[in-house]
Amino acid sequence: MAQSSHAGSDHNAVRKDDVIQIRASAETKAILNRAASLRGQKLSEFMLDSARKQAEETILDQRAFFLDADAHEKFLDLLDAPNKPSQELRARMTRKPAWER
Repeated sequence: MAQSSHAGSDHNAVRKDDVIQIRASAETKAILNRAASLRGQKLSEFMLDSARKQAEETILDQRAFFLDADAHEKFLDLLDAPNKPSQELRARMTRKPAWER
């Protein structure tokens, strides 16, 4: 029975068999090494985590949505005639920030 539970965990493990190679200056590598050590990670872990986060943000920024013709016209109308700022918003935008008071 111990083998079947072990086999199940192997089945769900993520394989890391693809290699990504990059070249970097000594200065860049030193900065990456320092940041990785601050997070308690190996350099490769830090770089992969950082690159993946950046990739996910880039993909999310490229979301596409599709509208039927009527909804598309309404959307364009909203873009062409945005709401005017309220009096409250105008007041907030013109007052001094708390750190300057």
